[in-house]
Amino acid sequence: MMTATVFEIPGQRVTRSLGVVRGITVRTRSLPLSILGGLRTIFGGRVGIFSQLCESARAEAFDLMTEHARQLGANAVVGVRYDTGPMMGAAEVLCYGTAVVVTPIDAP
Repeated sequence: MMTATVFEIPGQRVTRSLGVVRGITVRTRSLPLSILGGLRTIFGGRVGIFSQLCESARAEAFDLMTEHARQLGANAVVGVRYDTGPMMGAAEVLCYGTAVVVTPIDAP
């Protein structure tokens, strides 16, 4: 599955647009991780525990989006974006884009 944040993929021609696809996940932190992360914020610096949680949430949302595109028959997603939002005790990550069918430009 090809993906791009722009609306064109070099060397490819969009032959069909299948609409918006998305993947969404909501993640919470465990109590021990929240305590460790909270202690880290007191002293400042990078909170690696939370960074890992965010990265795994982004990856899951991306995978869900590409799976949604596959189900529609797409072989690419263009205009890929992420959106995040806080929730009470959790974080939401949304990944979305436009599912398309592309073919190589030099193909007949």
